[in-house]
Amino acid sequence: MSDYSAVKAALREQRIETPSWAFGNSGTRFKVFAQEGIPRDAYEKIADAATVHRFTGVAPSVAVHIPWDRVDDYADLAKHAENLGVRIGAVNPNVFQDDDYRLGSVCNPDPAVRKKALGHLLECVDIMDVTGSRDLSIWLADGLNYPGQDSIAERQARLEEALAAVYERLGENQRMLLEYKFFEPAFYATDVPDWGTSYAHCLELGEKAQVLVDTGHHAPGTNIEFIVAFLLRKRRLGGFHFNSRFYADDDLMVGAADPYQLFRIMVEIVLGGGLDAASGVAFMLDQCHNIEPKVPALIRSVLNVQEATAKALLVDAGELRKLQRAGDVLGANAVLTDAFATDVRPLLAELRDEMGLDPDPIAAYRRSGYAERIVAERVGGTAAGWGA
Repeated sequence: MSDYSAVKAALREQRIETPSWAFGNSGTRFKVFAQEGIPRDAYEKIADAATVHRFTGVAPSVAVHIPWDRVDDYADLAKHAENLGVRIGAVNPNVFQDDDYRLGSVCNPDPAVRKKALGHLLECVDIMDVTGSRDLSIWLADGLNYPGQDSIAERQARLEEALAAVYERLGENQRMLLEYKFFEPAFYATDVPDWGTSYAHCLELGEKAQVLVDTGHHAPGTNIEFIVAFLLRKRRLGGFHFNSRFYADDDLMVGAADPYQLFRIMVEIVLGGGLDAASGVAFMLDQCHNIEPKVPALIRSVLNVQEATAKALLVDAGELRKLQRAGDVLGANAVLTDAFATDVRPLLAELRDEMGLDPDPIAAYRRSGYAERIVAERVGGTAAGWGA
């Protein structure tokens, strides 16, 4: 290919975090389909995450979910990750699976339940201290199923109180990323339903509180790239949970349903400086691989993000600005569509070769024998999955 040194330099520095829970068994609300070779604990999940990094070269961290990834010694878990060439990334609290949380966690009308939920959030900050993690990634399932079930305003006050307590506990180099979701499991009202609600809470809290955008957490037709551009401009975009959706929060492989949407999002990230390390934007996958094998699915997902990013980097920003200012609608749009139509796979293969990686990570993984080895070795015990 032609010389794309600047594009390759940016791609070489991009980091895409994998989620520990994506390596476990998962499914829909109707069925979890078990697979062979599934990790049985957090240590084996990290081994799988390290394998994704080994073949892609850009996934050096793995997010953990507590208590799904609870261990007796988090310093030992962090050391285990380091020995495998990766590190512990974002820590994700779980305040949605206990029976106590039927009416919510930090927004629950019962002060005892709120105290329990807050205690768990603070426990996760303690874990961050030990593992060296930067980000506390908070998603709350809190909400209402019926009008009149609880006071919407009072629930926001409870939420503010809890978030303020967690924010106060954060260390100097730690952040709170507040995720949002417009529905499910609550079907009438969700306590953090959209980016505006998350943004408002983050503004009140301070600079260490930022918005986390999950690409699957939006109503059909939502312009996610607008949200990205706005939050980048306000320096409040903390990161992404990348996945793909078709109907609702499908949690499918990123770029699977609408690769052009992923490209458009990455264009705004590139134009807004979100790829620069100083921006602090964290790129994270959050997916459920229900019927496909886990490790190669995550490798493929990393490649999908890389391809969308490469195309976004090929957009001629100077020409785009010139055409925009001239009011050339078709010309400006063509700058984007031409970049999207570019086959960037040869560029990425060339980059991987320069990085000492196999140009085709999926093929290299299949040849490695890793899939066969974990099936043979991970016999006995309980496979990780939802709730484990």
